[in-house]
Amino acid sequence: MKAMILAAGRGDRLRPLTDTTPKPLIRVAGKSLIEYHLQNLATAGFRGIIINTAWLANKIHQQLGDGSNYGVNIQYSDEGTALETAGGIINALPLLGNEPFLVVNGDIWCDFDFSTLPELNSHAQAHLVLVNNPEHNPAGDFALQDNLVINKGEPMYTFSGIGIYTAAFFAEQKTGPLPLAPVIRNKCEAGLVSGQYYNGGWTDVGSIERLQALETQLLKQQI
Repeated sequence: MKAMILAAGRGDRLRPLTDTTPKPLIRVAGKSLIEYHLQNLATAGFRGIIINTAWLANKIHQQLGDGSNYGVNIQYSDEGTALETAGGIINALPLLGNEPFLVVNGDIWCDFDFSTLPELNSHAQAHLVLVNNPEHNPAGDFALQDNLVINKGEPMYTFSGIGIYTAAFFAEQKTGPLPLAPVIRNKCEAGLVSGQYYNGGWTDVGSIERLQALETQLLKQQI
């Protein structure tokens, strides 16, 4: 299975850091966010990695290269202007191929074991990993019912930014800028999205305060 890391966004909420550094290259406890992903993916057996880029794309190319330093093979999907989450995935479909593929947000940190992801069942077009609701998203995004992701239910969980998708999941969508959440919600209504709950380490590094809290957490773990 190939994996895609979403790394094209501007990262406005992390300014001024992201004025000169792409958000996935922001360093936490001595390592960039995207390097944590690359190492975890390599450990889980993933070798083919696609990274989409837009903002400060050259810096991502220069730091990560072809991926050989991380035990993976990186291909880049350069967008010029960011196409948002679903738009970026659709743009990269020729590199991702016809088999189901993993997508991970480049601006999260997690200790999720990617090797534990299940194969998609015959009815699902996607599989999402859901986590406990952080302070900045107390209402959550989705619920789980009989291993299916549904739009409303109890309890509600937050989408982690980790998911498996098929090309069919995006078949009805046009190319161009497109957010992922509405596509997911439509597929959930059709019962085409399976899911699982994960209660391990996970942080959406979407603000300076969350970045600093994660740095403190990881440095404590290193002692």
